[in-house]
Amino acid sequence: MSKVNIKIEGVPYQVEEGITILQAARQCGYEIPTLCSFHDGECSRGSCRVCLVEATGARGLVASCVYPVSEGMEVKISSPKALEARRYSVEVILSNHASNCQACDKNGRCELLHVAKLVGAREDMFKGEKTETTYDELSPSIIRDTSKCILCGRCIVRCEQAHGKGVLGFINRGFDTIVGPVNNISLAESPCLMCGQCVSVCPTGALMSKPEYDAIYHAMASGKHVIVQTAPAVRAALGEEFGLPIGTPVTGKMVAALKRLGFEKVYDTDFGADLTIMEEATELLNRVKNGGVLPMITSCSPGWINYGETYYADLLPHISSCKSPHMMQGAILKSYYAQQKGIDPKDIFVVSIMPCTAKKFEKERPQMIKDGIKDVDAVVTTRELSDMIKRAGILFNKLPDEEYDQDIMGEYTGAAVIFGVTGGVMEAALRTAYYVLEGKEHDPIEFKEVRGFEAIKEASLEMGGMTVNVAVTSGMKNAKVLLDQIKDGTSKYHFIEIMCCPGGCVNGGGQPYIRHCFLPNENLDIIDNYRQKRADALYSEDERQAVRQSHNNEQIKELYDKFLGEPNSHLAHELLHTTYQGRDTFRVGSVTQKESEIPSRVRGHRA
Repeated sequence: MSKVNIKIEGVPYQVEEGITILQAARQCGYEIPTLCSFHDGECSRGSCRVCLVEATGARGLVASCVYPVSEGMEVKISSPKALEARRYSVEVILSNHASNCQACDKNGRCELLHVAKLVGAREDMFKGEKTETTYDELSPSIIRDTSKCILCGRCIVRCEQAHGKGVLGFINRGFDTIVGPVNNISLAESPCLMCGQCVSVCPTGALMSKPEYDAIYHAMASGKHVIVQTAPAVRAALGEEFGLPIGTPVTGKMVAALKRLGFEKVYDTDFGADLTIMEEATELLNRVKNGGVLPMITSCSPGWINYGETYYADLLPHISSCKSPHMMQGAILKSYYAQQKGIDPKDIFVVSIMPCTAKKFEKERPQMIKDGIKDVDAVVTTRELSDMIKRAGILFNKLPDEEYDQDIMGEYTGAAVIFGVTGGVMEAALRTAYYVLEGKEHDPIEFKEVRGFEAIKEASLEMGGMTVNVAVTSGMKNAKVLLDQIKDGTSKYHFIEIMCCPGGCVNGGGQPYIRHCFLPNENLDIIDNYRQKRADALYSEDERQAVRQSHNNEQIKELYDKFLGEPNSHLAHELLHTTYQGRDTFRVGSVTQKESEIPSRVRGHRA
């Protein structure tokens, strides 16, 4: 791309033609405050007016997040006119914003407060009536509080970019404008995927994951046998909450922290991932051999399952019947583990530490409850775990590295670790499928053809005397391409991996916030930067494992020998597999109701 010559604060620079002033400023070492832009400085609306600057050739001040650079342009960021305008913009936003910062999930992470400090915003400059508030807590996954919404539109854009959907949008006009689902219905009533991508980009606390701390503390206080399990993507991101570089693996310190929080057992969900591969790979081979429904699609991502049930109900037979790894592990904890330990399943309380807010929704599904007992009782996001650690007074960075509990389900393989990144489930399944079909391990162990963050990755692999065609995608906007191919009969694939969040679980809606304004020196394409470094952490742990194929996990073999019998056995189907249904029903709390039966419980009040 051609370059143009510009000046910023009188200093000459060469930058790419066509980029915005905000992008150019970041490249040249300047921080212009902004609230509505994210992901390489991109912004589709320029709505917050916090990034105003002076630029030659423009009439008055311009929003740097949408105004492109041009040859010879001179930009003034710190002129008195620009400084005053940015301060007024922030003060106007603050005038209609709730001030209960101490109770906000974004306390210490709030971009509005960060920007307010940068621009020198003054207290209570504008006083008066505030927009009527909607506080929606009906969803098991996400809380929406419009009193903290600054109308930046980030959540709207993120849903559109990631999933091609517009679950959230601007409602009403003028002073009455808020952001929410159509007609301001609850997220629980809407076709929301519960993935939390909107939460991850919200600069304030208008969208938050729904915490479950009290249920966990109550279970501990009441004498329950409380067990915790951690997803692979958590270890690749948790350290960011404690000031460690992006992508620092913190497995040992995380385990040490969980033990100090009082959990009876600390296990890795990677055991459940290995178990998932045994069940899923067997299911795929059975479908191929017996003329079953193909292509088979992975079922590990609850956000994708929500999307499939909502928009592609006619394709549900293509989805693997396997539960996701943490639900499988929860089912085993309350059956095999309970049997081995002599504990009543009703006295076991399972907590899953996940990078995903949709997991909170998933655990409430009726299909995940057997004889009145949930497979998993509580789900905590990576961010929420960091809060629990900090509240307990634990100095995370000073903890020693400790090991997961090793009894019954302590062993896991490298194949399970890479579940946390797009292509990981596919690669893990291929490692085992190749062994089953060929009678030997694939050399090299890796199937790197399915790695990477491209929109759609595909590969054709020879094994067992046949060509196996596979595809991998993440983000429902990309998945729609593959799903439409299945609908119109043009799909050439045997096996497809779909993850809801772009990049996979490493970029899940429950991961630490990606806050560009706090990290101006980071790679400009910050979302890609974060997820790549987190993915690298998982691939490096895979390489360090002595055992890297799920079928070689000795404790998995023992589980089948002593309890399940074989993959896809009757007992395995009873405990580890599930069913799906079109989304003509919606979940509210722990009760499933028809849409027409859901009471209006979205509260309205003035902040």
